[in-house]
Amino acid sequence: MSHGIHKLLRIERNTANLQRAVAFHRDGLGFRVEDADPTPPAWTLLPGLCDTAPRCALLSLGEQTLLLTEFPNIPPYPANSTSNDLWFQHCAIVTDDMPAAHDRVMRHGATPITRGGPQTLPPSTGAVTAFKFRDPDGHPLELIAFPEGTGDPAWQSRHADGPTLGIDHSAISVADVERSVLFYELLGLHVAARGADQGIEQQRLDNLADVEVDVIAMQPAARTPHLELLGYRQPRGRTNASERLTAIAADRLVWQADKVDMLLEALTDGDFTDAIVVSGFVQGATVALLHDPDGHLNVLDESPA
Repeated sequence: MSHGIHKLLRIERNTANLQRAVAFHRDGLGFRVEDADPTPPAWTLLPGLCDTAPRCALLSLGEQTLLLTEFPNIPPYPANSTSNDLWFQHCAIVTDDMPAAHDRVMRHGATPITRGGPQTLPPSTGAVTAFKFRDPDGHPLELIAFPEGTGDPAWQSRHADGPTLGIDHSAISVADVERSVLFYELLGLHVAARGADQGIEQQRLDNLADVEVDVIAMQPAARTPHLELLGYRQPRGRTNASERLTAIAADRLVWQADKVDMLLEALTDGDFTDAIVVSGFVQGATVALLHDPDGHLNVLDESPA
């Protein structure tokens, strides 16, 4: 297509304590601090969004990037959250040594979501080994280990000093899988894989009972990192009621995109007019802030990579 998303530039997460968040990701997960005081992202300059620019730290793991942003008086992560709640959004970290990665992150203050340690899913659902947990702000994350010959081939050949290799995807919970697929297809992503997970291992992984969840991999032109849609058939989760861009739970996926104006027109024509929060010309490029049908935030950035 002549317009659309090319790749996921970075994931942005809000924090109540930037120093604590940097230490957790650096020491517990092996991220590198690329810039301890970068310029706030371009979307913060769009009209009506931010009264106060955030303090930021730019981190990387492998070839993927995470921006931590600290806002004053930040609303906390919702209490008693679970993986099926529609504000759920995790960051999946690839490891080639699950025991070492699990031990490291737990020693540095992670709070487990998964019951009973890392879980290996059955071959019918990919045979990956995974472990979900929370950082000190309450953000969910996942450690994931791929069997030989599965996942992005880059993970099979990549080696690092520590047990973590990079960010494979961000996963979001959605209420209506097909509507969410349509939304992201209009932005230029395509369905790369579909599956359904259930069984005792999935229940332990999510710490939920009687889980049945559709898993749809949505891929930009660049394969990794990508987006996963999690559609819980049961149990159903709570709706995303937060409208605060500065809330802890207000993660943002920042996409490099071509011809953002055409993408906004496509959303309007596709009955997603309400998805467009604001757009404008910032720092020499068109930038738009969107929320998807369940309130998950996306930033389209037409700047060169």
